[in-house]
Amino acid sequence: MSVTTELSEAQIDEPRRVAVVSWKTPIIFGIFTVLFALLPLLAPREGVTTFRLAEDSAAIPVPDVVLPATLTAWVAVALLAVCTVLAAVAVRSRRKISLWLIVGYVAVLLIGFLAWAAAGATLPMIGLLGGALALATPLIYGALGGVIGERAGVVNIAIEGQLLAGAFTAAVAATLAGTPWAGLIAAMAAGMLVALVLGVFTITYYVNQVIVGVVLNVLVVGMTTFLFRQVLAPNTETMNSPETFGVLPIPVLSEIPVLGPILFQQSLIVYLMYAVVALVAFSLYRTRWGLRLRAVGEHPQAADTVGIKVAATRYRAILLGGAVAGMGGAFYTLVSVPRFNQEMTAGAGFIALAAVIFGKWDPIKATLAALLFGFATNLQGVLSVIGSPVPSQFMLMLPYVVTIFAVAGLVGRSRPPAADGEPYIKS
Repeated sequence: MSVTTELSEAQIDEPRRVAVVSWKTPIIFGIFTVLFALLPLLAPREGVTTFRLAEDSAAIPVPDVVLPATLTAWVAVALLAVCTVLAAVAVRSRRKISLWLIVGYVAVLLIGFLAWAAAGATLPMIGLLGGALALATPLIYGALGGVIGERAGVVNIAIEGQLLAGAFTAAVAATLAGTPWAGLIAAMAAGMLVALVLGVFTITYYVNQVIVGVVLNVLVVGMTTFLFRQVLAPNTETMNSPETFGVLPIPVLSEIPVLGPILFQQSLIVYLMYAVVALVAFSLYRTRWGLRLRAVGEHPQAADTVGIKVAATRYRAILLGGAVAGMGGAFYTLVSVPRFNQEMTAGAGFIALAAVIFGKWDPIKATLAALLFGFATNLQGVLSVIGSPVPSQFMLMLPYVVTIFAVAGLVGRSRPPAADGEPYIKS
């Protein structure tokens, strides 16, 4: 009997079609609007902010955008208030808040904040957005790995361990082989190894998935730290000096005004990330593999009834997710920093996990969430360079504040796959 006739798209995604509304988003909108209004009210900034949209060497010049700092902030406050009202009206009418309304709110908030914070200075938008994309790349890989595993019903708390293991093995393999490609392949294998251990305990032996994931993270941190101190640190030149992927501008595309330098003047791992995002999104919703994967994550017993091997499907999913997360770990040592340092992922796996939740277990939305977190991370460095009055302590905690509010507020009520985190014991 055909799987597609027994388990249709409507049956698998039926719970997701029920519109669930929550007052959390309008409340968060209102809080941020009031807090942002305090900036121009209590600390008005003189002068203008210059948004530089092109590099000096750009083939096609793009004029700078100059905005008065305080006036722009007040205009942003008005627009944020409008977005808050629209969100409240939508909830009151029992309608789902549009994703575009949330995106628009965040965009206006960022523009208004940047205009206020960078008054009297010039913001290099190409560097800001390009750097944000680079910083978000390992988060995107980790989030995609989490989406694949959780859509099959396995909570992947071990993303942090997969990223760190990938970074470690990439540095060692690339150094020994003399090519970054060896490091990339080794990183994927390391991510799969961590995922395999996760699968053995959670799928085969039904151990609590969250506990196993946390233990694996601690285990990988301990192992890589020990090996770094005992092996890599005394032999840096021979074991921890990998060849890296350099910036590879794509002809013609990199010359496109504004977007070209941001999207197409990146490293090879970033370009691979574009392909992986598209491939995962297409495969998850447009192929029989994706239908089977989602069936196992939503209705494992029904999937088993029509002949889908639940355990095997989950194993394949987490191994694939581990390989993808391992690629994200390779970014740290093959692109970002040309050597491995202990605990260099600095909790990125947990932010990637937050992106999975913020993106509602969808690869495209999780990617957008990871980009937001990458932007928040890069923003702290840029504002520090231009001498913004924003306290450095606040800027250091900005990425984590964005993570908390995004998951707790902007996402509203989010429903994971029905069997996510639940072991399947065949009756």
